[in-house]
Amino acid sequence: MRAHLARLDAVIVQAVIAGALSFSHLHDLAEAAGQGGWKAWAYPISVDLLLVAAWRRMREQQRAGHLAGGPRLWFLIALAASLGANVATAGLLDLDAVPASLRVIVAGWPAVAFFGGTLLAHTPRATDGRTAVPATEDTAPDPTPDLAPVPAPANVPPARPTLELPTAQGPQESTPSTSATTTAPAPAAPVTPAPPLPPALVDRVRALAAEHRATTGRAADPDAVRARLGLPPSMTPSVAAHL
Repeated sequence: MRAHLARLDAVIVQAVIAGALSFSHLHDLAEAAGQGGWKAWAYPISVDLLLVAAWRRMREQQRAGHLAGGPRLWFLIALAASLGANVATAGLLDLDAVPASLRVIVAGWPAVAFFGGTLLAHTPRATDGRTAVPATEDTAPDPTPDLAPVPAPANVPPARPTLELPTAQGPQESTPSTSATTTAPAPAAPVTPAPPLPPALVDRVRALAAEHRATTGRAADPDAVRARLGLPPSMTPSVAAHL
């Protein structure tokens, strides 16, 4: 926590020092260009406010995934004005004999800053682009009607077993029992073994199975792999043997 506060204090001190120096340079340049009195103090405030406003609006547009060409343009204009004043007051320009072109630029800055600030203020704020899910989606009725449970049947007395009376038969008569008659099972059809697959098809079958598992997370269906390879239905057991 202390290290975080120390870094924060260092950033604030650095920002205050840099802002004060830039403020002073802009004031000196405006005063040398003929803007005396309170107007010379208003120029640094105008440049720095436009710089901060353009930066904030540019970051909002970028976080929302929108284009930030307009805010970026005004940020570069304000940055050029601030850097130009810092460089001009570093001894490269005679402040006692300022060129006429620089006087025109300084005199025209208020109109440029006002125009840029107005555009930034009236630009619609970008949202994150998330679409709200309607509340009726979660509460939509189930299209499948609920079926009422079928009530259990009432107590029904168990059915009485029926008694079968033996029929009288003579000693010479005998009736073969139908329950003792057994039917011989039909012979099973011979199973024809599936033809083996060539090595090239084996590699192709395994590649398709691996692709299906990686895509769906489930094992591939042998019949579907056989259909993709264009093989006849009789080759399905051969395909399944290599999955």
